[in-house]
Amino acid sequence: MTHLPNPHYQPEFYASVPAKRFFAWVFDSLLIVLISLIAIPFTAFIGLFFFPLLYLVIGFVYRTATIAAGSATWGMRFVGVELRDNDGTRLDPGQALAHTAGYTISMAFPVLQVISIIMMLTGERGQGLSDTVLGTVAINRRAIA
Repeated sequence: MTHLPNPHYQPEFYASVPAKRFFAWVFDSLLIVLISLIAIPFTAFIGLFFFPLLYLVIGFVYRTATIAAGSATWGMRFVGVELRDNDGTRLDPGQALAHTAGYTISMAFPVLQVISIIMMLTGERGQGLSDTVLGTVAINRRAIA
């Protein structure tokens, strides 16, 4: 049994979430590129030759750490969404690692990413492929009074 908000009775939790996730992804991607560029001098500029790998590693660490710390990346926080597990609680470090691994695998295989995007746009909870497998969902954060 899930303890997540019901999309039929509480649609405000899911309103505009797929679009917000896209903007969060753009924000996070730009931030990861910036961090990767800053890291290059610390690799004695060898990182230039392995920039895609450097970007992948920094992105993986960034996503796992930020999701583990607050159930959202900084981009997700900026747009006002957070990830919750099937019980409605924030993701723990293990779930953050699994979610990031699922995202990374989806990005490695374009067909999986297309399936994930279609699922986000058509599902009642806006869950992507890795969300569905893990039982997680992105919802709008409650406004802080």
